[in-house]
Amino acid sequence: MLTRPELGALFAPASIALIGASNRPRTVGAVTLANLCAGTFGGDVYLVNPKHQTLAGRPVYPGVASLPAVPELAIVATHPEDAVAAVSALAERGTKAAVVITAGFAEVGANGAALQRRLLEAAQAHGMRVLGPNCLGVVVPAIGLNASFVRAAPRPGDIALLSQSGGMLAAMLDWAAPREIGFSHVVSFGNMADVDFGDVIAYLDRDPGTRAIALYVEGIANASRFMAAARAVAQRKPVLAFKVGREKEGARAARSHTGALAGSAAVYDAAFRRAGILPANGMAGVFDGLETLALTRPSSGDRLGIVTNGGGPGVVATDALIAAGGRLATLRPETIARLDAILPPTWSRANPVDMIGDAPPAHYAAALAALLRDDGVDAVLVLNCPTSLAEPADTARAVIDTVGACDPGAPAKNVYTVWLGEASALAARRLFAHARMPTYETPGDAVRGFMDRVRSFRSQAILAEHPPLHANPAGAIVAATIASDALAHGSRWLEAVDVEKILRAYGIPVLHGAAVDGPEGAANAARDCGGPVALKIRSRDLTHKSDAGGVALGITGAERVRLEAVAMLARVKAAEPNAHVEGFLVQEMAARPGALELIVGASVDPVFGPVVLFGHGGTAVEFIGDTSLELPPLSAGLARAQIARTRVWRLLQGYRHTPAADLDAIARVLVAVGQLMLDVPAIRDVDINPLLADARGVVAIDARIGVASDPAAPPALAPDPEGPVR
Repeated sequence: MLTRPELGALFAPASIALIGASNRPRTVGAVTLANLCAGTFGGDVYLVNPKHQTLAGRPVYPGVASLPAVPELAIVATHPEDAVAAVSALAERGTKAAVVITAGFAEVGANGAALQRRLLEAAQAHGMRVLGPNCLGVVVPAIGLNASFVRAAPRPGDIALLSQSGGMLAAMLDWAAPREIGFSHVVSFGNMADVDFGDVIAYLDRDPGTRAIALYVEGIANASRFMAAARAVAQRKPVLAFKVGREKEGARAARSHTGALAGSAAVYDAAFRRAGILPANGMAGVFDGLETLALTRPSSGDRLGIVTNGGGPGVVATDALIAAGGRLATLRPETIARLDAILPPTWSRANPVDMIGDAPPAHYAAALAALLRDDGVDAVLVLNCPTSLAEPADTARAVIDTVGACDPGAPAKNVYTVWLGEASALAARRLFAHARMPTYETPGDAVRGFMDRVRSFRSQAILAEHPPLHANPAGAIVAATIASDALAHGSRWLEAVDVEKILRAYGIPVLHGAAVDGPEGAANAARDCGGPVALKIRSRDLTHKSDAGGVALGITGAERVRLEAVAMLARVKAAEPNAHVEGFLVQEMAARPGALELIVGASVDPVFGPVVLFGHGGTAVEFIGDTSLELPPLSAGLARAQIARTRVWRLLQGYRHTPAADLDAIARVLVAVGQLMLDVPAIRDVDINPLLADARGVVAIDARIGVASDPAAPPALAPDPEGPVR
């Protein structure tokens, strides 16, 4: 999949050289030296500094040329200019990888960027891989390798932690230390000039010591490499990502509905979802999610049973569950009968199973056992409020024993625990940790853990979707020819009649429109229609025609159309005096009472390339804010899942006397728009708004297509003619 040189020398080197080793307190060279010496790395370690003969009891060499052997890995902690020279010398000698801790490169401006290019060119000329520059370093605890200047070496474990920010990485390691969370690899990317997320994720996919991967992401350098690696590893190992910098980037200056709505945060969310990556809310969310996945079994169901000795925590958990998209399990009659036989008459007789505050450990054990036997319950959350009537640790033991006594042949169900409080709950939490049962401090945390497991299962279903290549060579020729002609004439937006041709070529139903030059032409076109018409201004300069008074609906009679056209010219001139008007578009009115107004669109993200948008459309689309994004290519299943992520989905199911809309027809439009973006890279924007949808199907009422000739980001998911997306 990835043809770049392997990273074995970076993570499992036979020998290391530290360029810039020092004994000056509180310097990077001194701290990195101390970390190297403090570890249990068993290979040779060479130190380089022309000002010293020995450091930490080891010989020091004046330069790279004087090293007695070629190190597989070099850690560079010198002045930027010296770092470039050192990397060049090391690469020429055959060093396979370098960790450039040194700052002062692209992050400081043009001069630093030029230095970074020189460093990378020197390394790549000899096949050397570079981590950094401007990074914290790399740590592999299992082999005692600490090639970094982190404050304290993390303990060994099976979670890989990858971060673009050295400061955040240090904070996350500090957060993890008292919680006894260990790591297989800790990687700081810094400027990410060479080695990036995709490279390391692909390496960790093959590492048996890594069970899960946590990412701190500011931005992705190579989207296709990232997506290919993440999609591959997520089929075997959970990946969670904490994404920061969620403000809109390229969308600020967008001139289309879709461009305005497809902000960078939403695109990253769509990319992560398609890659099978679970989003995390903050540092604690990353580790809570990973620990949940470590201590629970795969589970597809979202029906949660709740056992509690306090009504309030049960309500809190229920609210969190519904808000997160889960469901409160409905107890079977036989389960209620079992609970009636063992619990006092005052119990809630429903889910949550509120046993009242005096519930002893035996009641917890019996209630949990009953819910575990109920085939309508997918998992159980056990809540405990501290009271003076029962020792929290004794109740915890009863829960642990009940789970341990489950029939090995019965369907396995996950049990999540929350022992509320602090001092009184510590012993119980230690018991759960020792028993390797997930335990949390709040009901909301536990529900998030449960839903992480549910989302993890659902992400596997997304990864299993293999969109076929919807080849449409005839349609692609039509669209490419129109786009090329428009660009040759310096046009950014296509003529309405050309938009209609492209949509029809891709099988998207569209109202026929007659393009005319002036009011008289509009009147003649209306006369030919013979019924009510819609009159729309034709102007490439107007993104939203209705805002400028450039749309009039339901006009009957040729003379009324002519008068409206004259008035429309005046309105548009007053609202947008600099807009160039080409004429009018006359369309027959669509007689679709009760049809829903939708938006289907596409734009090109600067990182992930083409993205397809679906949502509740109309003139207030930006204010409604009910949209979802997906990366093409799409399958019918992916398109329907995209539709289901919006609020308008509920209306599309039918309501009152309105039948359900034709969801398959909507899905076909999404698939077609995605394929159009892949077929014709010159097309940069598609807006179909509104797309009317009802039980009879769909029809595009208004649409815009924008083109450009400048280079744009390629698709993050490359379609494979002979198989699934890579």
